[in-house]
Amino acid sequence: MKSLSLVPYLVKKYLRFDKSQPFITISALLAFLGVSIGLMVLIIAMAIMNGTSKEFKSKISTMSYPITILPRVDKGIDVYGLQALKEKFPDLNFSPYISSQVIVKQGQTMEGAALFGVNFEDEIKINSIIKEAVKDKNISKFEIITGQGISDGFSLLEGSKTTLVFTQSQPGGFSLIPTMKRFTYRGSFKSGMQAYDQAYIYTTIEALSKVLKIKDHSYDGIHVHSENPVEEIKNIRKFLPENLVAVGWWQQNGNLFSAMEMEKKALFIVLMLIILVASLNIISSLLMTVMNRRREIALLLSLGATKDEIKKAFFLLGSVIGGAGILFGTFLGLLGILLLGRFDIITLPEDVYGTSKLPLDLSTGDFVSILVGAIIIVLVSSFYPSKKATEIDVLSTLRNE
Repeated sequence: MKSLSLVPYLVKKYLRFDKSQPFITISALLAFLGVSIGLMVLIIAMAIMNGTSKEFKSKISTMSYPITILPRVDKGIDVYGLQALKEKFPDLNFSPYISSQVIVKQGQTMEGAALFGVNFEDEIKINSIIKEAVKDKNISKFEIITGQGISDGFSLLEGSKTTLVFTQSQPGGFSLIPTMKRFTYRGSFKSGMQAYDQAYIYTTIEALSKVLKIKDHSYDGIHVHSENPVEEIKNIRKFLPENLVAVGWWQQNGNLFSAMEMEKKALFIVLMLIILVASLNIISSLLMTVMNRRREIALLLSLGATKDEIKKAFFLLGSVIGGAGILFGTFLGLLGILLLGRFDIITLPEDVYGTSKLPLDLSTGDFVSILVGAIIIVLVSSFYPSKKATEIDVLSTLRNE
């Protein structure tokens, strides 16, 4: 009972402002603010990193496609393989395609691009960006949908003609000349990623097959849409014959997301160090309190207070200062995320990032990791001063002070 009453009494007493030693209170206040601001910055930074990563994943997975089935050799995939996949995986959507590298030529301007021949009825089921681009349009033979970067760069208008130069050559007199074909521009798409908007063109699979002289129902690959591609790709790989391979979008862009994950971990460590530095103020504040209250602590010990009670009091004092900082910092961090997400306080150049709003997404795992890390730092910072308070020599202190 004595322990329960003495420890809270000492904590309340040492939390009060001491006019004779104002620096102790200032140091405690700085510790509180340091932990709060450090935690707020860490929470907002992790939300921005997660939001940015999620935004990129969404756009890249759409244009790179969740799963792509490719032949191991240049023999292509026939219609029978496609039909077998549809029968085996009726819940998945498949879009076969053929592709070619081309040069877009308009007047004297030429740019390289990747041309995909697709069945638009299948493509719009797996690609929301293309679905939006061909909405209310019937794309027929030798018509194209381009990325907005291409249409803007060549000033294309709907119905205008543009020439595509293919890498495949055809005989012309005593030499080989590149294959050229004029296509009708029908519209453009905007994925938010310049790498796609400035390089991708879509046309009908029949048109590209005819230009490249590819036999009907022979494909370069099959794009697959799945809500859970990481798990579904395992089942597809088990079903595929040895001459076919399934590749996930995360494998095609592995280096990018590995770099982003490494950057996120580095940022977490750096910002957690800010909380660690702020917690040093807790140590200094408690040590100053111990040194200033040496005589009082010695008297308490001589009157029957145990070292365990003194240790608990100073440990709880540091925990209260740090814990209050954690609670206030969490509140500020969540409030900051709410304000940044609801109001356009910070705007981004849409042509660079694909969105004008700051992407924010604080995952539960990151939030828990931040809180656990901050709590551990605060508890460790409170332990040393509380232990130091019990090492006071009672006789020597009372004799000299």
